[in-house]
Amino acid sequence: MGDAVQVQQSAMFKRAYKRLHKNQKADVDDAVADIVRDPTIGEAKKGDLAGVFVHKFKCNDQLTLLAYEYDPGTRLLLLLGSHENFYRDLKR
Repeated sequence: MGDAVQVQQSAMFKRAYKRLHKNQKADVDDAVADIVRDPTIGEAKKGDLAGVFVHKFKCNDQLTLLAYEYDPGTRLLLLLGSHENFYRDLKR
């Protein structure tokens, strides 16, 4: 794969990422790298959230969700957070 994948961040993702500690950012960076390598790793959502994928991973032994959309050349990171109110915020 010679083509570089472009990773874009939504404002909501940037805000959540900025609040993290250094060790949490490392876990998120690893999860983003996994998504860049294999965008089908996340669970495809249906209904209102069709086209959105959610990747679940551990961040400091806490389940964290990362919502994203993708096409062959780009990965758009939408939202990062715990399960509480995650889907409600994602629909905004």
